[in-house]
Amino acid sequence: MSDMHLSDVTTLRERARKNVENGAVTESYSADREEVLRLLNASLATELVCVLRYKRHYFMANGLKAQVAADEFLEHATQEAEHADRLAERIVQLGGEPEFNPDLLSKNSHAQYVAGNSLKEMVYEDLVAERIAIDSYREIIQYVGEKDPTTRRIFEDILAQEEEHADDMADLLRDM
Repeated sequence: MSDMHLSDVTTLRERARKNVENGAVTESYSADREEVLRLLNASLATELVCVLRYKRHYFMANGLKAQVAADEFLEHATQEAEHADRLAERIVQLGGEPEFNPDLLSKNSHAQYVAGNSLKEMVYEDLVAERIAIDSYREIIQYVGEKDPTTRRIFEDILAQEEEHADDMADLLRDM
């Protein structure tokens, strides 16, 4: 049995009026907000670097199996951009500033930007990047735990899609 008790309505109402300028971040927010913001911005950088890499691969894909791969690259680029938007939105909700400075993106990204020359290299590098994202997001989910369920849920959603991306790239690689 948990010794957690629910606050009464009067207490909830009083607490909501304190530090109202903090928006979504209420008194009961128990995560280390600065660390969560750092993790969110590092993940934002990762997603944006992945968008750029996938876009390059989309435009550079050529050869016999290129069309299937190019279609995947474009779909993934679009989805990574959606992930970036969700992360940026959460950063703002938590009172932070999303970092879009191009000079800092590759420095802060978990995944690397590797251009790749052949189609096979491109798919391989995309698979490696997805595997990096999967591991880092899984760790962030564990780190955040119950302290910030909204951020955790965002990362869980993104993680599920990154696992699909890795699966797609692994399938493409096997067919080459």
